[in-house]
Amino acid sequence: MVILATLAGKDTVGGGFGRADRVAVARLQQAGGFQVEEIEVGWGEKHDHHADGLHHAMIAKFLQEQGVDTVVTGHMGDGMVRMLGSMKIRVVQQEGPLDDVLKTASEA
Repeated sequence: MVILATLAGKDTVGGGFGRADRVAVARLQQAGGFQVEEIEVGWGEKHDHHADGLHHAMIAKFLQEQGVDTVVTGHMGDGMVRMLGSMKIRVVQQEGPLDDVLKTASEA
C-alpha cells in the first residue's frame, strides 16, 4: 500500500490536494508501520500556470511514478476526484496528525 497525504504543516495532513506544496508518500512496510518520504511538489504555484487538464496530467504522472493507491487530503475538487477514480486510486478526505491519518487510511 502506498498512501500520498497532503501536508498542511509539520506532520499534519490537510489543505487542498491540487494546490498542495508538500506531500508525504508513505509506503506500508511488511514488518508494519510506514516508510515516509516528504516531497516538495509545488502544485499550488503550478496550479495557476497550467490549464486544468495539464495540471491534472502532471499530478497523475506523479501518482503513477510513486505507485500511489490511496490519497488522503483535506479537500479535493470534483474533477480531481473523478480523475483519481478513473485511475482506481482511493480518496480519503481527512485532516489531522500524519501518523493517525495513515493508520486510519490503511485500515479502511
